[in-house]
Amino acid sequence: MRSIVCLISALALIIGCTNPPAKPGAAHTESLPDPATYTKVQWIDSVKDFGTINMGDSIQVSFTCKNMGEKPLFLTQVNPSCGCTVASYSKEAILPGLTGFVTGTFNSNRSHPGEVRKTIFVTTNTQDGINHTLTFTGKIVQPVN
Repeated sequence: MRSIVCLISALALIIGCTNPPAKPGAAHTESLPDPATYTKVQWIDSVKDFGTINMGDSIQVSFTCKNMGEKPLFLTQVNPSCGCTVASYSKEAILPGLTGFVTGTFNSNRSHPGEVRKTIFVTTNTQDGINHTLTFTGKIVQPVN
């Protein structure tokens, strides 16, 4: 019985770190932006490859966005797809013509060796769609002794 409980706990941890939420931002509909404040955003880089890292290493991946509209841009929600990534982002208004950022710190200890693909879901006040997906990929290898 004890081994079954351990197995179920381990599977829940693995599944929780590898499966993105079904609908990013769906549980937070109360914070959707007002259409009267919509602007335009250009993601300078929404897909990144961090290369190869050793198991146990952490790496930061940064994404840049530019406000291409006439009203301030707000990154209202930033949610990594799993617990192996922690996100930070521009919390202040991004004025027209200026840039903002989203940074993901990925901890390979909370993943597994091999190819990885992680996402960060961003909600903004943009007229061309309020949900944006940032993706980073790479490979985790066992360190050579």
